[in-house]
Amino acid sequence: MTRYRHLLQQVRNLGRYPTDEEAERALDAVLTLLGSQLTGDERCDLAAALPERARAVLAAQIPLPSPVTAPAFVESLAHSLGTSLTAARWDASSVLAALTTLTDDTLTDRLLAHLPRGYALLFGRADLAAVA
Repeated sequence: MTRYRHLLQQVRNLGRYPTDEEAERALDAVLTLLGSQLTGDERCDLAAALPERARAVLAAQIPLPSPVTAPAFVESLAHSLGTSLTAARWDASSVLAALTTLTDDTLTDRLLAHLPRGYALLFGRADLAAVA
């Protein structure tokens, strides 16, 4: 099984999508948005961990000057997929949790440190950062 097919199956299983096409739609939409959020070494290291097709989707995006909040990420995803916020949150979590199977904990920690607070839950992790 190719690396991309394996990632797609991870997304499909985690998201309980009935078809590969639905899983791929969520994967592409989340990678497109994530590509606009990441810069620097984190972006490069995540891209290197991704299968070629997924890497191309992520790398094709121009990063924003600063990442948006997790709720804004979900809202953008809902808009791009034409779904509800609840469905978009599910899609984001399904894809981002699948990405963690391709990376080590250190890279996931770095990604979360680069993104605004609130993304940890989307990656399937508890947000244990102290509230200031």
